[in-house]
Amino acid sequence: IPLFGSVPQFSFNLTIRNIKKGGGMLISYEPFWHTLKDRNMSTYTLINKYHISSATIDRMKKGNGISTMKIDDFCKILNCRVEDIIVFLPDV
Repeated sequence: IPLFGSVPQFSFNLTIRNIKKGGGMLISYEPFWHTLKDRNMSTYTLINKYHISSATIDRMKKGNGISTMKIDDFCKILNCRVEDIIVFLPDV
């Protein structure tokens, strides 16, 4: 018997946002585009074969935030690490 009753299930949907500080973007998807090319994959394939929404691709193209779940999906699809999808760019 659990001490405090049943344990609630939590779902965290963290979003990485391109925080602008002094005009500079701190998170970049530049590695994603290189990884996609290195894997000989297109956004068309991501959308049609892996069911990644075109809105997600559009958000990335525009430098907007995506969920950590999507980053996880990309890592699985592209067989890569988080660093192959995003990079932190310090504001200088």
